[in-house]
Amino acid sequence: MSKYNYSRRNFLRNASLASFGITTASSSLFKLHALRASMQDFTASAPDDYKALVCLFKAGGNDSFNMLMPYGQAEYNEYAATRSNLAIEREEMLPLDFTSAQGKKFSVHPEMEGVQQLFNNEDLCFLANVGTMIHPVTKTEFEDKLVPLPLGLFSHSDQISQWETAYPHQRVYNGWGGKLAEMFSSMNDNQDISMNITLSGNNVFQFGRNIIQFSVTNSGSEFGIDGYKSEKYLNDEKTQLINSILEHPYEDVYKKTYVDVIKSSLESQELFQESISDVNEFNTEFSDNSISRSFRMIARIIAARNKLGFKRQIFFVRYGGWDHHDGLIQQQNQKLPVVSNAMSEFAATLKELGIFDQVVTFTMSEFARTLTSNGNGSDHAWGGNVMVMGGPVKGKQIYGQYPSLALDNPLDLGRGRLIPTISNDEYFGELALWFGATSSELPTIFPNIGNFYSVGSANHPIGFLNI
Repeated sequence: MSKYNYSRRNFLRNASLASFGITTASSSLFKLHALRASMQDFTASAPDDYKALVCLFKAGGNDSFNMLMPYGQAEYNEYAATRSNLAIEREEMLPLDFTSAQGKKFSVHPEMEGVQQLFNNEDLCFLANVGTMIHPVTKTEFEDKLVPLPLGLFSHSDQISQWETAYPHQRVYNGWGGKLAEMFSSMNDNQDISMNITLSGNNVFQFGRNIIQFSVTNSGSEFGIDGYKSEKYLNDEKTQLINSILEHPYEDVYKKTYVDVIKSSLESQELFQESISDVNEFNTEFSDNSISRSFRMIARIIAARNKLGFKRQIFFVRYGGWDHHDGLIQQQNQKLPVVSNAMSEFAATLKELGIFDQVVTFTMSEFARTLTSNGNGSDHAWGGNVMVMGGPVKGKQIYGQYPSLALDNPLDLGRGRLIPTISNDEYFGELALWFGATSSELPTIFPNIGNFYSVGSANHPIGFLNI
């Protein structure tokens, strides 16, 4: 094969990928995708069979033991002693209507009234002490290095990547959301707009071998050419000039392919804009911040799902600024209500649309933080708490083992860095099963899941979703 032919082939492949988000491949994921497309089962053809996953990533490492906290007096005393000046006063906490099998009670941050109500209404659950793992590990095994550990533990970049890829043992660049999309994209009538839509620009989570994200802002599509088909002064002339460039009969394959990509992208943008512009205003009022506006845009896209031709979608929102080495109490007082209100507003809108039972919203953050204070904040740690919201959620529950917050407990690696007791493979695996993956397909997406869950079992990895 000549150097020219190789370059030409890759140019065509990458250009097509950028335009459509899908190309052919010989990977095992593509084989699963093709197999699913050929099956044409009743579920895939049912007109009301729509499902969406919505990921909210709190980038920076959320101190989630000040998000979900013990409320019983004995456990609170333990929490307060360990957290010292980072502890929230018990009378300020918002208690949850839940008592564990061990008789323990819990609460949420005082600025999370929306989450408290969602939990108590059985629309939301918590998973306790979740983190990246290759294999279950004890404190002794960790200290003596007897089992493999995630690469770059406590590192922002590595742990973000591992939450988005579910590959704690390797540095890879294909996310598990991208892999899911490759398996299910054939269910969508629309193959010109990726089923993976991001409100936060590029991310590894939604990037597959043969699919990329469709990026939009919280007011609409990011695609398009500035001034093209705009009514502003001189833009008529700009539009005519651009059209003449796009319609020119190019003989050079590079130029022709490049122009075809632009034309296809513009057509996708126009379809997207036209579809969401038909969505009426919601009765629910969203807060005036970027996160609530992002969730409002997701609701608009979901409302336009039939016109856009989607039966499966995956959305991504990133909310940064959680690396609170300093000013933790003040920062969380500002940021946690943004999350709580956005989730509450989104839930109310999905119920208004009658589709709450078909959407699952889940949170991620690369790690929790030390239980001990560094003076005015906390530092990088490991296992933390996450939230899942939606009609399929078995709400009003805390799943997993909420750990002791006393220092030097069997999970404490020092300063309150806690070993996870739920792997994110189990967390993600259950989300994938609800989305439509089979148990036997999970190792294709999550290569270490067999270390935590019996693949092929009639049971679900954790049990927080109705599947």
